[in-house]
Amino acid sequence: MSHQPAPSSSASNPSPSPARWRRRSVLVASAGGAAAIGWGVSRLTAGQHPPPWHSLEQALEGMRQLQAHSQVQPSSAAARWSWSQTLEHCAQSIEYSLQGYPQLYSPLFQHTAGAAAFAVFRARGYMQHDINEPIPSAAPLPAPAQDPASALQRLEAAVQAFLLHSGPLRPHFAYGALERRDYEQAHAMHLAEHALAFTSA
Repeated sequence: MSHQPAPSSSASNPSPSPARWRRRSVLVASAGGAAAIGWGVSRLTAGQHPPPWHSLEQALEGMRQLQAHSQVQPSSAAARWSWSQTLEHCAQSIEYSLQGYPQLYSPLFQHTAGAAAFAVFRARGYMQHDINEPIPSAAPLPAPAQDPASALQRLEAAVQAFLLHSGPLRPHFAYGALERRDYEQAHAMHLAEHALAFTSA
């Protein structure tokens, strides 16, 4: 790989390994997702699929409904981020699609493993990814105890900005350049996969 992640200054937001991402994406592409992302496979075999959100309006409303309850708790031991951190991470991804991601994987990666992984996700309608893996070189996530209301407001603002944006979108750090409709589906599937890791009381 020609691009290596820079070390992070925050333990809550460690830099991912492009080699690890490449191996996972190749598994997704070659096995139709069956061998991808170990903890996600166990959830899929149990019949748990992310919500079928294909638009950002659907995804945002789903996140709002989840937060409307008194307490949002992880439903999976795999979720190491708090609900507020998860909302911040999802907002980051949408914001970076407008502003530019702080670090991109190589064009070779984007056009091979990254493109193949997204094609599988798009075809089946849901995503499998490591929900604890930060965006490469992204700003550190806030403390876990942050008020989720402010995190949801940031996500709402990011969604609104994306929906109103009429200019070109910046390449995804792993998938590369995407058409607007595909980018929106990617974001919606991303939110849905994170939502699956939480439950509300």
